[in-house]
Amino acid sequence: MSEPIKNRYEFVILFDVENGNPNGDPDAGNMPRVDPETGLGIVTDVCLKRKIRNYVETVKEDEAGYRIYVKDGVPLNRSDNESFLQVGIENAAGMKPEELKKKIKAKKDEGIGVDLAIRDFMCLNFFDIRTFGAVMTTMVKGALNCGQVRGPVQLGFARSIEPVVPQEVTITRVAITTEADAEKKDTEMGRKYIVPYGLYRCEGYISANLARKVTGFSEKDLELLWQAILNMFENDHSAARGKMAVRELIVFRHDSELGCAPAWKLFETVRVARKDPEDPAPARAYHDYIVSVDEAAVPAGVTCIRMG
Repeated sequence: MSEPIKNRYEFVILFDVENGNPNGDPDAGNMPRVDPETGLGIVTDVCLKRKIRNYVETVKEDEAGYRIYVKDGVPLNRSDNESFLQVGIENAAGMKPEELKKKIKAKKDEGIGVDLAIRDFMCLNFFDIRTFGAVMTTMVKGALNCGQVRGPVQLGFARSIEPVVPQEVTITRVAITTEADAEKKDTEMGRKYIVPYGLYRCEGYISANLARKVTGFSEKDLELLWQAILNMFENDHSAARGKMAVRELIVFRHDSELGCAPAWKLFETVRVARKDPEDPAPARAYHDYIVSVDEAAVPAGVTCIRMG
């Protein structure tokens, strides 16, 4: 395993959407997520992590050490079983909890470090576990501490800079679903929901301490993470999501493992404001905003890096 990172990081991602649905809410008919109190648009951390995983999967194509654990069409138990084979336990996911616990106890009695062997195997082979951590149900079923791996990289919810007004667009299609419908009508109606324009801000954290103690997240992994964030929408375009793009990634690099300043103090140095505050028209493009970093307020021991 490569050498873990030695520096703490915080970062701010600025991305926008034009005529698309950045993150539908299944509890609201898949309408774009909105904070009901402020009207600000919301994109969940889970949604953004999915984009990062998809990019890494596309670029690495299951290369050794860069597989994806939370993956479409692949049961988690299948990957869990691979890790148990490292300690000589077959079909762990198919066992009842008590049976699995007995097997694990027998291996521990033989002097095998089951927890560390399984955790290290999963972190070594799966990029998203090494990065974001994971809750692995088979390990939890066996009462292993390694079932919950806390990853060094954490994302918050993204929120739009200004309130968004989701629009419901009625659409038609000439293709008819059934033969019976074809005898009655020429077209069918449908709906899609869009945000005309929204600029979103997401804040994230990277713990060098957790990287060293738990997952082994390395400098090479960090470089891939930055690449994935900057390009997470580029290979994931769809009609539903409209035009989405990461506009800027602002990174704060600490000179130490535990950091030199509180995260909130660094985040407050990043300001996003309308270029013309007096303009009553809603923003419809990224150039309607000015993004600035008050580098004079960045404490000693922290370096600001702007990408994008």
